[in-house]
Amino acid sequence: MTEPAVPRLHDPARRGFASDNYAGVHPEVLQALATANEGHVGAYGADPYTEALQDVARRHFGEQAVCYPLFNGTGANVVALSAMTDRWDAAICTATAHAHVDECGAPEKVGGVKMLPVPTPDGKLTPELVDREAHGFGFEHHAQPRVVTVTQSTELGTLYTPEELRAVCDHAHGKGMTVHLDGARLANAAAALDVPLRELTTDAGVDVVSWGGTKNGLMGAEAVVVVNPDAVRQARFVRKLSTQLASKMRFVSAQLLALYSGDLWVTAARRANSMAHRLSDGLAEVPGVRVTQAPQANAVFAVLPADVTARMQERYAFYVWDEATGEVRLMCSWDTSPRDVQGFVDALREEMAR
Repeated sequence: MTEPAVPRLHDPARRGFASDNYAGVHPEVLQALATANEGHVGAYGADPYTEALQDVARRHFGEQAVCYPLFNGTGANVVALSAMTDRWDAAICTATAHAHVDECGAPEKVGGVKMLPVPTPDGKLTPELVDREAHGFGFEHHAQPRVVTVTQSTELGTLYTPEELRAVCDHAHGKGMTVHLDGARLANAAAALDVPLRELTTDAGVDVVSWGGTKNGLMGAEAVVVVNPDAVRQARFVRKLSTQLASKMRFVSAQLLALYSGDLWVTAARRANSMAHRLSDGLAEVPGVRVTQAPQANAVFAVLPADVTARMQERYAFYVWDEATGEVRLMCSWDTSPRDVQGFVDALREEMAR
């Protein structure tokens, strides 16, 4: 028997709730990669998979949409925001936005876009909250607010309704600004709200979308979708400048095709969401555990004693969200199973009893 080129270096039986990035690749995506791997095709997007992806993007976002596949979510946000701004411009976001908190300053340092964070109670912007930073237009000493960037679903696990998104977009457009949507978990939001992707983007007035895939079963593939061509400047050049132009782009596009050409995106997201609800219900039955909010997508937040958290982290991967309160965040994935959920709940019940 031939030895594998790379030996297995992890325990495949170990499960966790740290991030939907921890999950493996969906088998249908692996099959798509194997199919795309045969023979030679053009590089840098001159291939039939990237061409077919344009049709899929137009089906989800409208006939005017243009899709730019790239490597990762940070890159998608950097490319989108860079293409939507000039060097003196700024983007209004929530204080908890991934682009502001968890991207190591990439939008500002790589993209040159000043972020203007606004504290929010639920991770969502409103027209009134936008106005806290939407000022100083034409004043040369002030970075110009040019973009409002929203996250769907948010870092706090909350969702914008289509009406809430429309209100933010209408308000931003009325002030001469454009709107970017960080959709790393857009599939989870659409599945939870039971609406098509277009209803949370194009129909709501969003101009540019960071279209997520890696958190929903892909190996490593995201995209920037330009819904409103008037909102960007030469996105293809910005993508290259930002080191996000894949030479063997067929492998990025094939993943996105596998996820979004049919129903895989919504079935995978629904699985993650349903497991989050199951986990929340299970945690609520453990004495001494407080679930801090009803899950809206695939995130669960709960308060645990610090010593219990430490012991549980030896058994399952997950993160402390707020050290001061003991709140933890538990993320469910496309491959989270009822057995995974029950195992965590049972283990937590044991640790709480200690």
